[in-house]
Amino acid sequence: MVEVVRTTWDPRSLPDLSGRTYLVTGSNAGLGYFASEQLVRAGARVYMTGRHPNRLAAARAAVRRRVPDAPHGATETLMLDTSNLGSVRSAAASVRGKGGLDGVLLNAGIVHPPKERETTVDGHEVVFATNALGHFALAGELLTALAARSGRMVWVGSMSTALTPYDPVDPQLAEGYSAWRAYVQSKIATTALGFEADRRLRAAAVPVRSIVAHPGYSTSGRTPGIAGVNAPSRGTRFADNLQAAITQSKEHGAWSLVRALIDPGIEGGEFWGPRTVARGEPRRQRAARITRDAEVGARLWRAAEDATGVRWPFERAARAGAA
Repeated sequence: MVEVVRTTWDPRSLPDLSGRTYLVTGSNAGLGYFASEQLVRAGARVYMTGRHPNRLAAARAAVRRRVPDAPHGATETLMLDTSNLGSVRSAAASVRGKGGLDGVLLNAGIVHPPKERETTVDGHEVVFATNALGHFALAGELLTALAARSGRMVWVGSMSTALTPYDPVDPQLAEGYSAWRAYVQSKIATTALGFEADRRLRAAAVPVRSIVAHPGYSTSGRTPGIAGVNAPSRGTRFADNLQAAITQSKEHGAWSLVRALIDPGIEGGEFWGPRTVARGEPRRQRAARITRDAEVGARLWRAAEDATGVRWPFERAARAGAA
């Protein structure tokens, strides 16, 4: 990944986002929580989504404590499990019924996959389903709402895509499953789908930008303790602080994701991450070659369509954007 320095950007002082609405998947902890907090602090309204109502309620309460001057309606919680296509469709329908959307951060995911292969209620390998398929379906279901406001979608990638460039010819890992392979392949697929989305959106003249960003090496032990959101043990803090030279907090890891979501100077098809790849302020970078391969992207797009049954409504979205 090659860093490309761009315009000055202060992640601690974001531009005013009053009047804008975003949806963040996996908002109850980690990167999703801090991205939600940063957006609300800048004046945005945020749909905080997740699988567990109690954890979502705790995360929303934390945002209200930490951003006390935010309007009461600055956050709204919404149940959304990206491993469950029924949950995805239900959440998307709820959001579409409330008007346009300025952006969606496709963040939720499994970082520590199970040792043995598991499947979802829809019959898909759980890591691929959670990290890639659910977000592909959600982005498609929300496409017209995004187009109505010339919004953007941000897919969350990973440093691992450059470390171990598996070609996901068997994305569901029917054979040869391992926890590491499941994670890396899911992130290669997520990144490749984000770039393929950009190609297809441009070809269909849909005014929605598809961008990929990654958080570097962000750990809970370097992250501020927040009741109900992040409470690492002393052992975790000690171990993570031993790696301080190459790690950062999840609060800082969210910087790249948020910049990709709101910086008007960022174009579709770009790839963003921390300055040193592992940590630092956000910079434009070059994604792993396999994720930029158009043939790989097209193959994964077909696989995602077949697995989810979702066909993105490009023509309808183009009309919504032109209205």
